[in-house]
Amino acid sequence: MVRGKLILICQHGGEFETKDDGSMSYAGGEAHALDISPETGFDDLKYKLAEKCNLELKSLAIKYFLPGNRRTLITLSNEKDLKRMCDFHKDSVTADVFLTGKAGFVPVNHGMPAKRKKKATAARPATSKVAPSAGGLKDVTISIATPSDSVAGVNAALRSPSRAAKRTAGRNIVDGLFEVSVADATDTDTIDMSASPADTVKKRRRTASWKRAANGLTIVTVDDNLEETEKTTPRKKVGRKFNPIVVANNGDHQLGPVDVSVEKQVESWKNGITEGQDFRSVAEFRDALQKYAIAHRFGYKLRKNDTNRANAVCAVEGCPWRIHASWVPSASVFRVKMLHEPHTCGGESWKIATPAKNWLVNVIKDRLRDSPHHKPKEIATGLLRDFGLELNYAQVWRGIEDARQQLQGSYKDAYNQLPWYCEKIEKTNPGSFTKLVIGDDKRFQRLFLSFNAMIRGFQSGCRPLLFLEAIPLKSKYHEILLTATALDGDDGIFPVAYAVVDDENEDSWHWFLEQLRSAVSTSRSLTFVSDRDKGLMKHVLEIFENAHHGYSIYYLMDSFIQNLKGPFFGEGRASLPGCFLAAAKAVRPGGFRMYTEQIKRVSSSAYDWIMQNEPEYWANAFFKGEHFNHITLNIAEAYSNWIEEARDLPIIPKVEVIRCKIMELMELRRTESSNWTMKLTPSKQEKLQEECVKARGLKVLFSSETLFEVHDSSINVVDIVKQHCSCAMWKPTGLPCHHAIAVFNCTGRSVYDYCSKYYTAESFRLAFAESINPASTIAHPCGNEEDSEEDEDQIMPPSISRPVAAQQPKKIRRNKSQGIIRRSVCCTRCKGVGHNKVSCKVSL
Repeated sequence: MVRGKLILICQHGGEFETKDDGSMSYAGGEAHALDISPETGFDDLKYKLAEKCNLELKSLAIKYFLPGNRRTLITLSNEKDLKRMCDFHKDSVTADVFLTGKAGFVPVNHGMPAKRKKKATAARPATSKVAPSAGGLKDVTISIATPSDSVAGVNAALRSPSRAAKRTAGRNIVDGLFEVSVADATDTDTIDMSASPADTVKKRRRTASWKRAANGLTIVTVDDNLEETEKTTPRKKVGRKFNPIVVANNGDHQLGPVDVSVEKQVESWKNGITEGQDFRSVAEFRDALQKYAIAHRFGYKLRKNDTNRANAVCAVEGCPWRIHASWVPSASVFRVKMLHEPHTCGGESWKIATPAKNWLVNVIKDRLRDSPHHKPKEIATGLLRDFGLELNYAQVWRGIEDARQQLQGSYKDAYNQLPWYCEKIEKTNPGSFTKLVIGDDKRFQRLFLSFNAMIRGFQSGCRPLLFLEAIPLKSKYHEILLTATALDGDDGIFPVAYAVVDDENEDSWHWFLEQLRSAVSTSRSLTFVSDRDKGLMKHVLEIFENAHHGYSIYYLMDSFIQNLKGPFFGEGRASLPGCFLAAAKAVRPGGFRMYTEQIKRVSSSAYDWIMQNEPEYWANAFFKGEHFNHITLNIAEAYSNWIEEARDLPIIPKVEVIRCKIMELMELRRTESSNWTMKLTPSKQEKLQEECVKARGLKVLFSSETLFEVHDSSINVVDIVKQHCSCAMWKPTGLPCHHAIAVFNCTGRSVYDYCSKYYTAESFRLAFAESINPASTIAHPCGNEEDSEEDEDQIMPPSISRPVAAQQPKKIRRNKSQGIIRRSVCCTRCKGVGHNKVSCKVSL
């Protein structure tokens, strides 16, 4: 982030106007200035902006322009976006942000968790005295606030997955927040009297927060998972009293972070219940009893458990421990009337103790906020270490499922928002192509997405080459992501279209290719590359006219290595992958035969495998389409990395992550290419320079104005009109070979005029000229708009089926007597069979 402060010019109430050149300006409305620092957190910034501009917090949307780019609005929706915005403006003093939202600010009580002090009661706001301090007695006003009910907000307001959980999770109604303000002091503090370790455990990050103090607005340090919705409990119903906690007047208007370890928090629970203690409700009593039992390491059973009374006994028969509490109408409190504390069970009840579901889910929620990809085993280990609770895998797994649903929203309900999501994408990105397919049983089947910026970029600046990949989404419904990816002029990936399907099969691939044809609609002859095992060739050639289909060298190499079997001779097994790749890249049939003959001398079975796998669809010497064998990396890896970040999210946030990653990718490359001074992309410029070095000293003979003879170790004929050289290296690479460059040097021609247009910096910039517009405040409309969809219109998730790999039967190991002989060992020293080089006894 920026080194010092950044002044935000906050504008709202106006409208954007688009100029002829595509840039936008903001007219009308009001403007405010606000300082932020590297410590300012997103939630606190959003709260302050809503307050300053009198906008509703939930509906507030924040956008900004990149420096020097007035065409694309970037949405600010989480901590990462805030840091990125500050990085973009690191050399600036001010930054313009634009706010939209409903009018009407509703204050929210922000606070910090703190350890509860002994038993106390408070039926209404009261003034009580505290221990004397240097300044004498202080009047302390106590007000009580209750958080709102839990809400699953990730589907209602889609944000970056890494922080969405922290701002959409609700808090259980029994978690009371007690705000204590000191008269004539300069700070206020908020104390969570029923806080679990989930509120104060270690690893809690701190961010800056705005606080209203006696002398105006100040910055204090608080937890960054503050609730966005809290409401004040009617005071007449509050019946519990609390000992006040004094906030010291330290002169600099700062509150230090409250960092209570799990051990100290559990220790504080030991005095959480005493006879005669009052609670506001039976729910609060149950929560306190759960923590009390965990702190004292015993299990209990609730014999009576309703809104008016609760009786609990030790889980071990014969142990005298028991507690009784009931509602006192005259005081409007739930009071502990009897507590028989001694246990005689010797800790036996702890062995069968099971924590309350709500408490367990709250603890797990906090751990998932810190590390969203926690595994059940890791959480179970942490619960045993911190609380002494030994839970089985199923218990923890169910707790994780409930916690994620509260943090991220329901997996099931997310599918209902897909029609609205497609409509929003088409509205914010005109020219984009979306397609949603629902089965007759109202279950989700397929979703296709291709943004206008991706389509235009592919048509303007990318080679007619598309890689087809399928990547598992790693969700509970086992959806598959199908992708079509091109290459930019620097051989980087350029996503063109993607789809989420319920299953990968021939029908889903055929449907995806049909939607791709409708979206791309190009007259160019396209070349498609895919895994040979997927069998997509017939679908490609059926749907796309004049298309070519090739086999991905990445998957072929992997299959080649897996199928290598001894015995090996000559240079041995280690030489085979290199020879295979050289054969694939050879541009002449003679070169292909030379490398395959080397493979045959080492392993005849490897040679047979190559011949059986149709070289005409992957070897440069025979393939008729756009050459692709120089790409040996896994195209799907980028998508897999993106999905890994969002693997636990529902479908819309997951698709949003992919959209945001592509949007960031395009913006990054557009920014980088704007600073290029060369005519070609960096990687192609480097290869051209290497060829220029080789061209030095070559002898050129003129046959005609367009036909030349170049002498080096051999004689090569160059035709500059046909852009052909007898070395066969010009056309496949798209760059002139060193023989052609020698001709250009002698004739005074520019080498750049004979390079493929797709490798020029201009084409690269054209590919990334368009932007993917943020789907402004992508949030499904809340409330009962037309009472939403009726039951018969609900979209159900796909039916859960086990992946194909999981359905395959396990291999049965057999010994030689059963007719199966294991692969023989081959010696790399003497090339013999039946031993390795360590045990080799052959004298050479």
